[in-house]
Amino acid sequence: MITTKAKLQPEVIDAVVIRFVGDSGDGMQLTGSQFSDTSAMFGNDIATFPNYPSEIRAPQGSLYGVSGFQVHIGSVEISTPGDNLDLLVAMNPAGLKTNLHALKPGHTIIVDSDSFSKKNLEKAQYETNPLTDGSLENYRVIQVDMTSLTKAALKNVEGLDNKAILRSKNMFALGMVYWMYGRSKEHTVSFFNKKFKSTPHLIESNTNVLNAGFYFAETLELIPNAYTISPAKMNPGTYRIIMGNDATAWGFLAAAEKAGLELFLGSYPITPATDILHELVKHKHFGVKAFQAEDEIAGITSAIGASFAGDLAITTTSGPGLALKGEAIGLAMIMELPLVIVNVQRGGPSTGLPTKTEQSDLLQAMYGRNGESPVIVIAASTPANCFKYAYEASKLALEHMTPVILLTDGYIANGSAPWKIQSLDELPEIKNRITKVAPEGVWHPYTRDEETLARNWGIPGTPGLEHRVGGLEKDSVTGNVSHNPENHEKMTHIRAEKIKRVQNYIPDVKTEFADAGDLLVVGWGGTYGSLHSAVKQLNDEGYSNIGFAHFNYINPLPKNTEEVLSKFKKIVVCELNNGQFAKILKINFGKFDFLQKNKIQGLPFGNNELIEEFKKLVQ
Repeated sequence: MITTKAKLQPEVIDAVVIRFVGDSGDGMQLTGSQFSDTSAMFGNDIATFPNYPSEIRAPQGSLYGVSGFQVHIGSVEISTPGDNLDLLVAMNPAGLKTNLHALKPGHTIIVDSDSFSKKNLEKAQYETNPLTDGSLENYRVIQVDMTSLTKAALKNVEGLDNKAILRSKNMFALGMVYWMYGRSKEHTVSFFNKKFKSTPHLIESNTNVLNAGFYFAETLELIPNAYTISPAKMNPGTYRIIMGNDATAWGFLAAAEKAGLELFLGSYPITPATDILHELVKHKHFGVKAFQAEDEIAGITSAIGASFAGDLAITTTSGPGLALKGEAIGLAMIMELPLVIVNVQRGGPSTGLPTKTEQSDLLQAMYGRNGESPVIVIAASTPANCFKYAYEASKLALEHMTPVILLTDGYIANGSAPWKIQSLDELPEIKNRITKVAPEGVWHPYTRDEETLARNWGIPGTPGLEHRVGGLEKDSVTGNVSHNPENHEKMTHIRAEKIKRVQNYIPDVKTEFADAGDLLVVGWGGTYGSLHSAVKQLNDEGYSNIGFAHFNYINPLPKNTEEVLSKFKKIVVCELNNGQFAKILKINFGKFDFLQKNKIQGLPFGNNELIEEFKKLVQ
């Protein structure tokens, strides 16, 4: 029986962590993204973490087929998707079993009780029903006959089969959570109207179920009152929520426009990088040429050809694809052509964990080529700043005439966060080195800029700038093929020095919270949010002797790296791998003792595990 309740004032809270879980066909990614988008439009700061199986459609009800979407919203600064959950929405027993450990004791579970059948309980390896055996007594459990209520809400809607009806129940859960946290339904209804414009019965069905869940929650005694989370205080400007892969694509669009070049993408689809290709295909009106190649090698070599022809050329991949692109990266390096290679890292080796996050391709990016093949390596650290570092990778490639590897990872590529929209006028200038006329009437393609050592960029078809390219060693001036031993050694040193001089054009690494002290926490790439959040919490607790340094520039390292490291008694390098950045630091700064905090589980660092580790180190 459902009893209505007296209207109470909503409880004001600073932040909440919610996870939606269910089968891979239950629409958890859509549910989570709609809640995230609505909260972002309300003005909350936000961070998300989609987590889904590698199988396109894992066996229904299985433990390894659970798909989840976690969102952390707040009126305060949010830098991670959160650790412990305030609310778990479980659409089936498998989702409950695999995610209950993350829920805070005493907090809320919403379950679709209709799904807790004997068959589904067996698939989830439950011997008894957790809804009735007392195992959930430490939580507030809201059992909802969600499937039945969804069917009831749609009994008068024509044109729906049973499969379509069951696919709508995720909107019932979303409606409930909207009511609990004072969210408006308007954004999602507008989404229905746009997505299902040609199928009005789907607009009606999804809207009906969303409303049914919203008003059902309003009647429940088990939910004492709704919660209020005020908008976050952010710098003035226009914001939108953005996923890391989309931000990466937009960064390249902006760089091409700023450099006055057309953008070319040569790519082969691979999880989790494919969304960059999907996004750029939409923007042909900006002069984007997107080529889906037959394999990874064709993807990068087509991009090299586009670079030779004068485009801002990029190729996108993940770890297995980067392995295949290794020889061609060396080709672009020895020809000294600008090229950006995006590696959205995932769990490895081999196929590994294709839908999970990891940072295990760093040494591959640094050294995974034959011969002496130095290239610039940089890494984005948040979903929003994927835009910045895609732009920066383009700028470095064009101005220094060399390949740049941009590392992101599945965590930030699929995650989302508010991003302040920028105009082109706000972005730094990009100078390309395209030469229209031979200097002083003589064209030597390997004549170099004295400061950067970058060579000139002669576009094929430009009269007087004819020259030969290829993978054979070049004469240091004419660019003709040279087998001269001294010339090869000279060119090897020049190419290495060219990358080293990039230090003069990248910012110093900065420490946060403390400039000197007992412990320096070091990270790189997508671990930024977790590490920043942990060190901030410790400083708030009075640990003012802990500093934090995060690296976005890996090769070359910032000029002041040694100076920063020398100001702390202990240094701990935190990575989602077995210590690859720590190895790079040891190679460059062997006099320091680098401690390590590593995690290789396909998951980001948790706030609590970091705090516990850092406290041990300073005590």
